[in-house]
Amino acid sequence: MIEVSAPGKLYIAGEYAVVEPGHPAIIVAIDQFINVSIEAAKKSGSIQSAQYSDLPIRWTRRNNELVLDIRDNPFHYILAAIHFTERYAQEKGKALAFFNLKVTSELDNSNGRKYGLGSSGAVTVATVKALNAFYDLQLSQLELFKLATLAHLNVQGNGSCGDIAASCYGGWLAFSTFDHDWLLEKLEQESLSTIIESDWPSLRIEPLKAPEDLRLLIGWTGSPASTSDLVDQVHQSREEKAVAYEQFLADSKACVDQMIEGFKHENVAEIQAMIRKNRELLNQLTTFSNVSIETQQLKVLNDLAEKYSGAAKSSGAGGGDCGIVIVDKKAGILPLMSSWEKAGITPLPLHVYHFTEEINES
Repeated sequence: MIEVSAPGKLYIAGEYAVVEPGHPAIIVAIDQFINVSIEAAKKSGSIQSAQYSDLPIRWTRRNNELVLDIRDNPFHYILAAIHFTERYAQEKGKALAFFNLKVTSELDNSNGRKYGLGSSGAVTVATVKALNAFYDLQLSQLELFKLATLAHLNVQGNGSCGDIAASCYGGWLAFSTFDHDWLLEKLEQESLSTIIESDWPSLRIEPLKAPEDLRLLIGWTGSPASTSDLVDQVHQSREEKAVAYEQFLADSKACVDQMIEGFKHENVAEIQAMIRKNRELLNQLTTFSNVSIETQQLKVLNDLAEKYSGAAKSSGAGGGDCGIVIVDKKAGILPLMSSWEKAGITPLPLHVYHFTEEINES
């Protein structure tokens, strides 16, 4: 049996602007995981995920294509990851085989409610990682990112795929998305292998080292949000408010570029200043797009953090889910944790995750 995992993620800065090529974001991998196990099977295979049902969904193969024996299929990201990875494997001369694949998730709470930690990206990455080992494809981190990205975009249709990068690389990352139009055009013209081996225009994945004195705190509002819907809403407003949107993009790029310099110079105060600036920019985006990014609970979360010397903002698309706080390690955090809990905000005991292990086989 092969067992792999992929971490969840949190956006630290650069949300919404990051969907445009060349506009950076800072993302961090966190120590909660999607775990995938895979083992060889005969005549038929199965896919099992407790996120949807404890019962496996049975499948077989017709003309080298995986076919489910039920009509309604909740496993979109897993199936897309299998489809693209097996297509790549065939191009590399690998014979397709049956397997049993099982998924477990730590990215939801005990009631199955999502924390907004990038479960769709993590399950896509973990599935590709498992098949990479199963078919011995020997994918690099970048090739893993590209295959998982193709699968994820096939289902979601929008987004920057920064969550895919975090799940592939771990740690702190500076990330800028690629030219999506270029990729869609190449998909119609080139083999998968050629696309994976190509340089993707504007793509940037740069590991960052956090300052020794930096501490990341995470609070959950208890209200889940749909990233895809919120991104779609902002996209609808960008044509109507083109001048304001272009200014937002320019300001976000300048802010995140300066924050990246703060990481490189190990300057916690500069990082905090840019967190506050990014919060301000996202609130400006709300003003002209009418998309609610910083909800009332996120505002409470952020304002309480500021009261206790933290720099805080919503994480990701906002609209609920999590807020992040950057504090100096020398600052006490217990008063903030207590004030969050009194306000109905759940402190999440999460930490930055750096890859130290690879695939386990048994």
